[in-house]
Amino acid sequence: MTSTPDALVAADRARIIHPYLPASAEERVVMTEGSGCRVTDVHGRSYLDATGGLWLAQIGHGRAEVAQAAQEQMSRLEYFTSFWEFSNDRAVELACRLTELGPDGLGHVYFTSGGSEGNEAALKMARYYHHRRGEPERTWILARHKAYHGVGYGGSSANGFPLYHEGFAPMVPHISHLTPPWPYRSELYGGEDPTDFLIRELEERIAEMGPGRIAAMLAEPIMGVGGMLVPPDDYWPRVREVLDRHGILLIFDEVVTAYGRTGSWFAAQHFGVTPDIIVTAKGLTSGYIPLGALLVGDHVAEQLTAGDGFPMGYTYNGHPVAAAVALENLRIIEREGLLARAVEAGAGLHAGLEAALGDLPVVGEIRSVGMMLAVELVTDKESRTPLPVRPERMPHDVIRRETGVIVRDAAHSLVLSPPLILDPAEAKEIAAGMRTVLERTRADGEIVEAAASTA
Repeated sequence: MTSTPDALVAADRARIIHPYLPASAEERVVMTEGSGCRVTDVHGRSYLDATGGLWLAQIGHGRAEVAQAAQEQMSRLEYFTSFWEFSNDRAVELACRLTELGPDGLGHVYFTSGGSEGNEAALKMARYYHHRRGEPERTWILARHKAYHGVGYGGSSANGFPLYHEGFAPMVPHISHLTPPWPYRSELYGGEDPTDFLIRELEERIAEMGPGRIAAMLAEPIMGVGGMLVPPDDYWPRVREVLDRHGILLIFDEVVTAYGRTGSWFAAQHFGVTPDIIVTAKGLTSGYIPLGALLVGDHVAEQLTAGDGFPMGYTYNGHPVAAAVALENLRIIEREGLLARAVEAGAGLHAGLEAALGDLPVVGEIRSVGMMLAVELVTDKESRTPLPVRPERMPHDVIRRETGVIVRDAAHSLVLSPPLILDPAEAKEIAAGMRTVLERTRADGEIVEAAASTA
């Protein structure tokens, strides 16, 4: 085929099955280049990537040193299996580095190719841990409504959105969903303190099911796809105490939150809790190559590695090129002080969004932790009714088309997760681009056409 812009777009439309793309959508945006916080499409248009791809471009696009690390490793050892007794030096080095960065007590690492694989592995680990300890009846998993844990059958079953179940049933059994921590939606808690309500609900659910039947709670420390939902400060410590009391493992799905996005290496450190398993991916390599890693508690690993070992593996476990890329990515994050920068730049972006959008009737709340932000859209500030969805003309699509700023729609919120290298001028550009569209957004969800330029 010819590689003209129009030919590439046409071939994409004809050949590629895109996740979540409606049949009615004719538009395609085919990217060809990236540098820093910007990407360029096949027609030469530049965009400001305020989503970090899919929450993952910590160090930004186009870093030559990462490409060099991959090239050097490929020329030395491109792949060998990590099954059985085999390993490679880069995987060993990365595992040691991750256990240095993670919370104390998580001294073992299990590699995957991404987040969905990681959550599947974590769920199996939890059930296998209890099986090995002589409690095979502990099979239930606690999850939450509005949760997102990937697209494997275990993770999809734990997802808290009907979208991920409809048409795929039967789902994996023995998963029970709880209310999410979403302080802005006070109606969920009947006037009660949100954490008090959620802890009481958790205790009641455990008592109802029987603590001896529950293996683990799988949860995002901050709920990304649910709309970047930030729990109260006392939520996770109190959840940890309840689970510990009943012998239930805590699995943190940190696919989105790990590797600096919250301003800490892991959100577990931000919230001051130590889970039994942490699932990571995305920011581990900043998206330069697929890789995931689970940090596993020593007490869990003791059971998994006993006897005949853990009977589960992926072809690309501990891939040496991916590990080399991850090591270089982590070096860049540390060398350039990107954890501190996530806090500083995230606070600056939040302040800019407040100044640019805070007065708009359709903006209900702006929330953030580090370089994770969300603008929740409502019909009006008093009722807090979610802004109606108009699929043919949604705010995030209009913002991209009109301003070149890429943001993401998530559960009636616009979420932002830019590269941690975002500078103040780019933050202003994001806020200004969002305002030009949201100031024309009505309470019924319709976006009024921009006035024609008279220049």
